[in-house]
Amino acid sequence: MNKDLLSILDLSKEELDSLLDLASSLKATRASGALTSHLPGKSLGMIFEKASTRTRISFEVGMYELGGTALFLTSQDMQLGRGEEIRDTARILSRYVSAIMIRAYKHSTIEEMARFATIPVINGLSDREHPCQLLADILTLRQHFGSTEDLTVAWVGDGNNVCNSLILSAALAGYAVRVAAPDGYLPPAELVEEATARGGRVTLAATPREAVRDADVIYTDTWISMGSEHERNKRVSAFAGYTVDQDLVDKAAPDAVVLHCLPAHRGEEISDEVMEGEKSMIWDQAENRLHAQKALLVRLIGKE
Repeated sequence: MNKDLLSILDLSKEELDSLLDLASSLKATRASGALTSHLPGKSLGMIFEKASTRTRISFEVGMYELGGTALFLTSQDMQLGRGEEIRDTARILSRYVSAIMIRAYKHSTIEEMARFATIPVINGLSDREHPCQLLADILTLRQHFGSTEDLTVAWVGDGNNVCNSLILSAALAGYAVRVAAPDGYLPPAELVEEATARGGRVTLAATPREAVRDADVIYTDTWISMGSEHERNKRVSAFAGYTVDQDLVDKAAPDAVVLHCLPAHRGEEISDEVMEGEKSMIWDQAENRLHAQKALLVRLIGKE
C-alpha cells in the first residue's frame, strides 16, 4: 500500500480486496468475543476540524481494540488554532505518533499534512473525498451480496465528497454507478472522467427514478453538509423530488438495499419509513466503519 490513504484511488483493486478480507476477519474475531493486539505501543493522532460521530468513535475504539492508543485533537486544542503551519504540525506529530487521521474542510490541508509527515496520513473526510466511508460501504455490500462485481449503485442527492469517492471506486469494486443530482450539485466532470478513464462505469441520470431503475443499491446523503448550513433553504428547494422514499425504492431491483452514510435528516433526503425499513443496511454500514478502519490501521502501521 501507499504510505497514506488520501483517496480511495490510493488503493489498487488487489489491495482493496485484501484489506476488506482482513476487515471481515477482524469483524468475525470481534464477534467471537476475542480481540488481537495488532498495534501494541502504536498511537494515532486524530485531528478534527469538523465535528464527527462515526469517524471519531470508530477510530478511537478501533485503536483501543487493536491494543493501541488514539488521541483526540481539535484545531482549538493545538497550536494550529493559533496559526502554526500545517507542515510544522506534521513534522512534530511524526515524531510523537504512529499515524495521523485528519478530518478537514479542505482537501489541500490533508495533502499538505501528508507531504510533510513521515508517518501515514489518513483522510477522515475532506471536501473532495471520504475514502474511509467507502471502505465501509464496499465491505457492507460484499457481505450482503457476496461480491460487488456487476452491481448497480444509484446515488440520489448531492454530488458531494462521498459521491466523489463512490464514483472513483467504481473500477476498483466493479459496480456501475448512476448519479442523480440537480443542476449545480453534480459531481465534478473531471472526476467522472478520471473514473471512466480507469475503467469505471459511471453515468449521470436525468432523474432519481432513472437512476434507481432496477438498481441493486440506492445511496443517499444529507443535502446540507457541514459548512453549507447557510444554504439550507436554497438546497432544500433545489433537491425537491430527490427524497429516497418508499415509492422511489420500489423502482429499484426487488432485492435492492438502501445506504446512507449519516447523519440523516429524516424527511428530507430519506424518509423515516425507508430508513427503518427492511431494505435499510444503514446500521450495518455504520458499524462497518469500525472494522474497515481497523483493517486499514493494521495495514498502515501494524504487523499482522
